[in-house]
Amino acid sequence: MVTQGIDPFGARATLDTPEGRVRYFRLATVADQLAIDLDQLPYTVKVLLENVLRYAGAEPFTEDDVRLVAAWRPGTKPAKEFPFLPTRVLLQDFTGVPAVVDLAAMRTAVARLGGDPSRINPLVPVDLVIDHSVQVDVFGTTVAFQRNVEKEYERNRERYALLRWAQQAFRNFRVVPPGTGIVHQVNLEYLASVVAVRQSDREAVAFPDTLVGTDSHTTMINALGVLGWGVGGIEAEAVLLGQPIYLLLPEVVGLRLINEPPGGVTATDLVLTITQLLRQVGVVGKFVEVFGPGLRHLSLPDRATISNMAPEMGATAVMFPIDDETLGYLRLTGRSEGHVRLVEAYAKEQGLFRTPESPDPLFDQVVELDLSTLEPSLAGPRRPQDRVRLSELPASLRAAFPEQFPSPQAEQERFDWEGGSVNEAQEPSEPVVPVGQRRKVVDVHLDGRHVELTHGSVVIAAITSCTNTSNPEVMLGAGILAKKAVERGLDTHPAVKTSLAPGSGVVTAYLERAGLMPYLEALRFHLVGYGCTTCIGNSGPLPEPIAKAVQEHELVVAAVLSGNRNFEGRIHPQVRAAYLASPPLVVAFAIAGRVDIDLTSEPIGYDPNGEPVYLREIWPTPEEIREAMEKAIGPELFIERYREVFTGDEHWRSLPVPTGDLYQWDPDSTYIQEPPFFKDLALEPPPLRDIERARVLAWLGDSVTTDHISPAGSIPVNSPAGQYLIARGVQPKDFNSYGARRGNHEVMVRGTFANIRLRNRLAQGREGGWTTHFPSGELVTIYEAALRYQMAGVPLIVIAGKEYGSGSSRDWAAKGPMLLGVRAVLAESFERIHRSNLVGMGVLPLQFLPGQNAEALGLDGSERYTIAGISDGLVPRELVTVRAEREDGRVIEFQAIARLDTDMEIEYYRHGGILTFVLRRLLRGEA
Repeated sequence: MVTQGIDPFGARATLDTPEGRVRYFRLATVADQLAIDLDQLPYTVKVLLENVLRYAGAEPFTEDDVRLVAAWRPGTKPAKEFPFLPTRVLLQDFTGVPAVVDLAAMRTAVARLGGDPSRINPLVPVDLVIDHSVQVDVFGTTVAFQRNVEKEYERNRERYALLRWAQQAFRNFRVVPPGTGIVHQVNLEYLASVVAVRQSDREAVAFPDTLVGTDSHTTMINALGVLGWGVGGIEAEAVLLGQPIYLLLPEVVGLRLINEPPGGVTATDLVLTITQLLRQVGVVGKFVEVFGPGLRHLSLPDRATISNMAPEMGATAVMFPIDDETLGYLRLTGRSEGHVRLVEAYAKEQGLFRTPESPDPLFDQVVELDLSTLEPSLAGPRRPQDRVRLSELPASLRAAFPEQFPSPQAEQERFDWEGGSVNEAQEPSEPVVPVGQRRKVVDVHLDGRHVELTHGSVVIAAITSCTNTSNPEVMLGAGILAKKAVERGLDTHPAVKTSLAPGSGVVTAYLERAGLMPYLEALRFHLVGYGCTTCIGNSGPLPEPIAKAVQEHELVVAAVLSGNRNFEGRIHPQVRAAYLASPPLVVAFAIAGRVDIDLTSEPIGYDPNGEPVYLREIWPTPEEIREAMEKAIGPELFIERYREVFTGDEHWRSLPVPTGDLYQWDPDSTYIQEPPFFKDLALEPPPLRDIERARVLAWLGDSVTTDHISPAGSIPVNSPAGQYLIARGVQPKDFNSYGARRGNHEVMVRGTFANIRLRNRLAQGREGGWTTHFPSGELVTIYEAALRYQMAGVPLIVIAGKEYGSGSSRDWAAKGPMLLGVRAVLAESFERIHRSNLVGMGVLPLQFLPGQNAEALGLDGSERYTIAGISDGLVPRELVTVRAEREDGRVIEFQAIARLDTDMEIEYYRHGGILTFVLRRLLRGEA
């Protein structure tokens, strides 16, 4: 792979560092020649400028690309794209396995056409971290970690064998085995270099570490000053094959922090506040950079907590500059002193290093946040941007579930009307339970005990997710709170499924060194695994008596987790309310056992003497957290944990390793199948054609997430995917999850649009993966309808509202609809990554004109749709004509924007997707 171009600006220079002399491409040289002020450019733009400068003259990078990026100005963005080639690609196993399957299928296709399959090989270095497959089956016991790991290997042996094959079959491809940590925390603590050094033309070349990843929370690495963001697996595959990403000049929003956070608030409270703020401002598709005097109060882990949730804010990335805090974190995590000094020297030389005296860059927009206004918060019960003050938690439940949680006034009126009376003798220190809930208490027999469940009961409390488990302050805070709670004689509610799933082994090491693990375990927060677990829906089953009670009595029960996503149906199919919270609050709500409580004023529980215990009495102080950090955390922990990061445990090392350049597809496998994307591939793409007389497969509303579209979580027995597996001899207990079966398109296409909470307006009022088949009018599964339409040769479209495709960057949210026969998605707006993924699979994203939507145009979903103007050739964001014809002959005609935003996206669409485009180039010897 080429690492530098022909240097048309004469910017190549040398820098002496403790790691030796390196070449670099000096930004100041270009600034002088083009008369620009580097200090005024946002950090993001400087990194992009270095990228095009270094590659200039190496196809497809040109001198004009350098001039374009260097000319960045606030409010002025020419509609011309430029290429960007990241330093590396980061995968996790849920998205990484289908990427490896696609690469293996591309090799098979090349061999089928008589070519050399070894040419299909990563040109950009790839790291794949296996972290998404572990599930919380066993909890509340010291053997939970061991048992869950054993079950993980039982379920995923075939997938992991594929990855072992990829490890030896592909160059530039490394795998971090299971049980190591969450991909983003491993990236932060070990993989990221901040400044990379590569050999090129027999000399060492230094440049900024940049990346794209197949998880939307790749943005966590922005905290280190590393530019990286999430892309779909489709786009990531193209990058690792050497294909640049094409960007428009970024809009950059400056987030200015002022003042100091008050005591008692956490980084979680900060990030939930920023998420809410930036969602309100509107930063979708924009880059955010944090600056201002308040920045000095944020540790690197605090910054990582914020950058992690860029997708929930809607931003492409949330960048922090390289500064002394960055260097301190590199030293803390065991990076060599020589490399730290290289980072410092390079960043200062390139104007990428911030000091308190550094001038503020210019931004397209500045948003200010006063840190002194922060307060304890959660987010929920359905979306991460819906921040709730701790004191207002009961009110949020009443707003979301008015039938189950009526207002106190309405409930009292009902009680009085029915002839009741108020028990005025009730002690005010006792928990006040609304009358309506007292009427629906379910007694559950659990492990020899009688447990009460009601609306608002917490059934899952999980310390999980990269967002918070990377932050020692909140993790140690959880341990300190647990210690104080145990010392006061408190215990977790027996109905709560508790779990501790840290982001890396370093976390358990410092919790143990601080003496806090015994207290977490006393509250049943035992280590269950190193992985995403509950945050991605791998919460495992609820205990059977609890699950039965929730199902039979239709209880609205809750999960509280230290995660970043809480969309409907994501955490657990039986959990209707899910709240994101800091790890200390997760422990607190496990003790309280319910979320319809104001922990700022009501007791969290009662001690053995019957005395109330309040949250404020056991909340960790800043001094206690600081003392624990000084005692427990040091570079030796990181060095030890990452010494053999690619080796794995005995389970990993004992896996069979298939050999050879070609993967041997097993037709009987229910995990790995050769996808149909490259079968019958012609060397030239067919001409573009209009979409004629298409039917609507689904008509969806606002904020439809990739969780609604792409299969995730458990596989129901009676679903099309479940029936497929049963027909192939798989018992329901061995179904595993949709995520684990992403390497089998037959499972995934059957689960597309099958989310139990999907609301399709064509489903005749039924929730889930149902639709009306036209013209028969029958209510059938979406998969069955798609089969019928395909047999009749009828193309399909999807109609949606605003923010279509928000959430995780799931490539199957684009692959699945494409395989169902969806040719276009017509929405009011798209989330950035999902729109790109649709283009990458040859599905046309269409956007209603401002002020228009399906309802305003009088559409009802029963029409036949013709989309004209495609066959004439397209330009970026061209208007096309949509003609909707009803059965009675009435025609509704309107225009929509073809959201092919760049010339290169049009080229991808013409080829039927980005992967077929790259494969054709490889076969023609162009790449």
